Amino acid sequence: MTTTAEPRVARRRPVRRTGAAVVRPGFVWAVPATLFFLIFAVLPLILVAVLSFASWDGISAPRFAGLDNWRTLIHDHVMIQSLWLSVLITVLGVVVQTPLSILLGVWAAGHQRNRAVLSAIYFVPLLLSATAVSILWRALLDPNFGVPAQAKWLFGDGNLFGRQTSAIGVLVFVGAWQYTPFHTLIYQGAARAIPQVLYQAAEIDGAGRVRQFWHITLPQLRNTMITSMILMVVGGLTTFDTVLILTQGGPGTDTTISAYYMYQRAFKSFDFGGGSAIALVLVLIATVISLIVVKVSGYDKMRGTTEGL
Repeated sequence: MTTTAEPRVARRRPVRRTGAAVVRPGFVWAVPATLFFLIFAVLPLILVAVLSFASWDGISAPRFAGLDNWRTLIHDHVMIQSLWLSVLITVLGVVVQTPLSILLGVWAAGHQRNRAVLSAIYFVPLLLSATAVSILWRALLDPNFGVPAQAKWLFGDGNLFGRQTSAIGVLVFVGAWQYTPFHTLIYQGAARAIPQVLYQAAEIDGAGRVRQFWHITLPQLRNTMITSMILMVVGGLTTFDTVLILTQGGPGTDTTISAYYMYQRAFKSFDFGGGSAIALVLVLIATVISLIVVKVSGYDKMRGTTEGL
């Protein structure tokens, strides 16, 4: 009886793909960034929190004051007003900058040459510091020598900084002029990442550009929109140099936002304990608002289609 041996199946060794495989970096790569964050963010925040319970004039040794700084803030009407003004200017900034950024970002995502040139010109304010921008607009809006003085038919007496409503409007306008290009750049990159096959399928179904924008572009920009709004909230609550140069908190205290009031308490009144308490309040408010935006929008439950390295 003859037996036939079964053919041996050669086992192939697994091919090691170095180019296509996704290799996650080790924890060591995160150590420099972690140390930088701990030294320049967490440690100063802890020191500010400790200083908010102390009395310090910046010269003598700090003295423990308990809850005195916090009791003073609770009964300080300027502090309460500054918080409402900070929230108001932040909300107005989000309302103005978000639609402009989305429309300009989607438009700038095109590949035509004229769009690239105009986008490069439009992004020029990103190269300027907030101080330079504030000085520029302070000169342009000067009630004696600026544009309002030459166009009183439009600006009335020309003193835009003499009334609370117009002064707040100037702060919102200058902030939007400088920071809208930044958020436009974010939306431009996000719009270019949207798969073109979605628009091609919509064109086959007969959808025009308006319907494509509402039913494809905006839903695809949802994650980017939440990120941009959080950045606007944090930036709006910490605005300082624009108020310092343009209005100096005036007229009176009508534009004294919390960040500027913190500067007045700490560096003008030499009450660094009270200024630290205001700073801690701003951190808490910005954190709470950001968490609320993340929770309400469902951003914490969103997942990307691909994983990063």
